[in-house]
Amino acid sequence: MNSQITLPVNELPKNWYNILPDLPEPLPPPKEPETGPSRMEFLSRTMIKECLRQEMANERWIPIPEEIRELYVHMGRPRPLYRAKRLERRLGLKRVRLYYKREDLSPTGSHKTNTAVAQAYYAMKEGKTTLTTETGAGQWGTALAYAARLLDLECVIFWVKSVYDWKIDRRTLMKLLGAKVYASPSQQTEIGREVFSKNPEHPGSLGIAISEGLEYAETHRDSVYCLGSVLNHVLMHQSIIGLETIKQFEIVDEKPDLIVGCLGGGSNFGGIALPFIGEVLQGKRECEFLAAQSLAAPNLVKGEYRYDFCDVAEHTPLLKIYTLGHKIEMPPIKADGLRYHAAAPIISLLRHHNIVKAVAYPTDERAIFEAARLFLQSEGWLPAPESSYAIRAGVDEALKAEKVGVEKVICMNISGHGFLDIAAYKEKLGIN
Repeated sequence: MNSQITLPVNELPKNWYNILPDLPEPLPPPKEPETGPSRMEFLSRTMIKECLRQEMANERWIPIPEEIRELYVHMGRPRPLYRAKRLERRLGLKRVRLYYKREDLSPTGSHKTNTAVAQAYYAMKEGKTTLTTETGAGQWGTALAYAARLLDLECVIFWVKSVYDWKIDRRTLMKLLGAKVYASPSQQTEIGREVFSKNPEHPGSLGIAISEGLEYAETHRDSVYCLGSVLNHVLMHQSIIGLETIKQFEIVDEKPDLIVGCLGGGSNFGGIALPFIGEVLQGKRECEFLAAQSLAAPNLVKGEYRYDFCDVAEHTPLLKIYTLGHKIEMPPIKADGLRYHAAAPIISLLRHHNIVKAVAYPTDERAIFEAARLFLQSEGWLPAPESSYAIRAGVDEALKAEKVGVEKVICMNISGHGFLDIAAYKEKLGIN
């Protein structure tokens, strides 16, 4: 069997998968806080109307507009699934088979383009001229800048300051795509100025950056806010990953026993896992699901399942989520895309029902970057730090199964590449 498993373009899914009708219980609805203005009304003013409609859609299958399918093909979908034969040999695996999905092959280097082009398309159809957003690791900001440029829209990005300061090349790429990029907390918004005034050295967080993106959209004409993770419509757009992967496993007559992905808010994990979870819930297959996290933000491991805000400034409605608390201070890590206080409502409910399991790794990230080096030296691809959490967890699970003599098929989602994270590899692995 060849190591690369591909789908022809004519096999690109025509619909996104919406798991809401298949969940083991109805998703708890958003709630308004007891005080202050209506957050639901605020979102209706600042977000894309079609995306808000999709947020609570009851249909299992949501048609992908032909224009978005064309954009998917333009940016290289369908993406290949690989059998990790070299990594298997390196680990001495005899009973365990490892696979990985290559979302790093997008033009910007991550899975984030799957929802970025969809949101940009719907914003354009609604007559918006500017997209605003936040970004942590920088992958989402780059993806939205890319999508905005393809559709002749402007893009304003608030980037977590601790990452903005060291990812100079990714910042350059966003600007090459025409985006305006601000370190968050910034001087562009009231919430940014408030946080900055209390601590000019604040490293920032996704919660703060989300608040800034929402406020900017509210105060600037023809601007609309786009979110790169957490919300239902984002996970639905990302389901293209898992839908392709199901077809690719059918080609090689395999069935994964375990799906592994890194998880901050939940977009790439949900993207690959939810179509498989849907089939589990429908009684069509058996499979387990593991989210790999950092102890900097172990929302599924140490969080509480309760209603909380999704941003620091409390612009959003209250969602029922696994949360560490929206005001929590989290230490900076190189895989900053995982440093978010809460998991997506859908993932949280599945965790509550023990359908999704989670593991969290130490904040020094040594084990993570060692897994990335192992992957690079065996498979030949340099993964993003976030993706390396999935690799670490996948390798750990493979070695456990091999040790006890269990045959197992494990699939890891490689959510992005690490070409613009070289400084992190140099620092963490002590390379001169």
